[in-house]
Amino acid sequence: MEEVKVHVRPHGPSSSEQTMESAGRSPLMEQKGNAEGRQVLAAGKALSHLPVPALRPKRGPSDENQPPTEQKRARGLPIPTRRMAASIATTLSKASTAAAVPRIQRAGRRASLRPGLTIPAASVAEVIRRPVPVAVAPKMAAPATAAGNDGKKRAAWDLKGQLSDMRTKVSSYKEKVQRLDGENKLLRRQLQEQVTQNQELSSQVSTLSSTLHTCQEQAQQRLHEVLELSGLKQQLEEQVTSHSRTIRELERTKQDLSALLETREVKLKLAEEGLAQRERVNEELRDQVAAQLQIMTQQEERLHQLEMERRRLHNLVQELKGNIRVFCRVRPLLAWEKEMQKGMEHLHFPLQDNKALVLSKVEESHVGRDRKGDVKYDFSFDRVFSPACSQEEVFEEIALLVQSALDGYHVCIFAYGQTGSGKTYTMEGPDDMSSETMGMIPRAVRQVFQGARELELKGWQYRFTANFLEIYNESLRDLLVGRPERGAELEIKRVSQSSEELHVPNLRYVSVDSEDEVLKLLRTAKANRSVAKTSLNDRSSRSHSLFQLRIEGWNPSRDLHSTSVLSLVDLAGSERLDKSLSKGERLRETQAINTSLSTLGLVIMALSNKEPHIPYRNSKLTYLLQNSLGGNSKMLMFVNISPLEENLSESLNSLRFASKVNECVIGTAQANRK
Repeated sequence: MEEVKVHVRPHGPSSSEQTMESAGRSPLMEQKGNAEGRQVLAAGKALSHLPVPALRPKRGPSDENQPPTEQKRARGLPIPTRRMAASIATTLSKASTAAAVPRIQRAGRRASLRPGLTIPAASVAEVIRRPVPVAVAPKMAAPATAAGNDGKKRAAWDLKGQLSDMRTKVSSYKEKVQRLDGENKLLRRQLQEQVTQNQELSSQVSTLSSTLHTCQEQAQQRLHEVLELSGLKQQLEEQVTSHSRTIRELERTKQDLSALLETREVKLKLAEEGLAQRERVNEELRDQVAAQLQIMTQQEERLHQLEMERRRLHNLVQELKGNIRVFCRVRPLLAWEKEMQKGMEHLHFPLQDNKALVLSKVEESHVGRDRKGDVKYDFSFDRVFSPACSQEEVFEEIALLVQSALDGYHVCIFAYGQTGSGKTYTMEGPDDMSSETMGMIPRAVRQVFQGARELELKGWQYRFTANFLEIYNESLRDLLVGRPERGAELEIKRVSQSSEELHVPNLRYVSVDSEDEVLKLLRTAKANRSVAKTSLNDRSSRSHSLFQLRIEGWNPSRDLHSTSVLSLVDLAGSERLDKSLSKGERLRETQAINTSLSTLGLVIMALSNKEPHIPYRNSKLTYLLQNSLGGNSKMLMFVNISPLEENLSESLNSLRFASKVNECVIGTAQANRK
């Protein structure tokens, strides 16, 4: 509840001034106070001594039961009498209005007895709003009931008496009115003073109310700020609490880290001591390593010298064996051949000599009755392999020759013999090839890559390039490309005018890095090679196949470089036209095969006889193998023999040709090193 503090200055009974200091008053109370003041002023202005025309007093509850005659008589009073009654009523109303002022004065006088007393603003407003009891003027008796001087009622016809009584009453009323008028004027002055004080108080209350409103707004704003600050304070307290916990944890961590640091410092000190000791040990080890490196350098130099000596001795051994070597191999009988021929009595392999082969033939007389003795044909080669020898045993004899290819020498290995003698089996192996039945070509490739890996430890690096072609009817075909993809006919050309090295443009040269990649190329070439069925062989090779592996090696530390070509050739089988009964396309194939094989024999004989002109270009086969057949290469020929006695004459021709080749001396091969 809002309170109004009123400080009343002591004064006498006749003083109407009082001072009120308000602590605050609402605008609503101020409006009510102003309205009450205006009502009092209006009431003061309404007071008048003039009679109100046509004013008729209301009938009370007691007058309603009077006889109509009396009411009519009351209304029938003379006009002056009615005006006088109205004036009296107005005076009484003024008196009742002014009676409210003494109450406020009395309240002020009571407050003056206790200076500084705080009076609620609602109490002040209630005093102002409280209605003042107004004395109700006694009703004038009707003229008919007015009593005379003696208290008796006058008769209705005694108008003079009634008028006299009325004049008496009027004079008494006039006196009373004059007295009340004086009092009214006094009250008016007091009221005017009170109104002035009320206006001053209202102004003060309005000022205090606006000040209070401003203070309330500021208080509301401060309250909002206080709330925000309280929230911020709470957040800061939470942060402080969190930071306090963090600080405590950090302090504990600091203590732990301090202890750990002390431990680590001790360990570090020990480690530094150990490190210093190890440094001393490392210095000793570095000295030892330097000595070892020097020893290793010397050993590498020694190893290189030994490697070069090994190559020289290896080459010397190969030269002692001959730059052209001939191996003879006799294939075993097939299952269906064993039914036709019981054993191989016409072939003899001396147990003490693995380089000799003896063929025997029964001679009959011209008459046909007498039987002459057996005729024997003795042959000697670098090695003879009986039908019982495996592929691995055969390769062991050529392994050193394959090693020469890594040392920088051109190496050529080819198989020669009649059709069906086992040349393709010896060079490539069967269709269902296994580790035991692998031919010379896959075994040679495996040894080349294995030897290259061993030489890498000695500082050598190698790059390999492979190609595979066939010579069919004196034309070159790329076996690594399918028949639909083959382009123009291939030709043999020199690399340059100053070089004797030959190459085949448009031939597919494949860079290989492993044995498996080469084996994949061999399978592709085998599928594309020209084969056909003849009367002598169900699967006869109708072309010469040539696999070449170009080997490039270099040793950066020694500034050495080598280039060589490993050529592995599977020649087509020679055939007798009277036995093969070839016709048409097969006949042309047979003639081309026999012609190229005859040219090969002529070239070898020319090389053996040191003739000035070597007919290399008489055949694509000899022209392509020119670098391998010459003196700057190492060559090995397999002569394959059929075990069938019916092929004895053809076997003799093959063995005689091989013997001529074995007798050739083509000079010393030179390594292609820079």
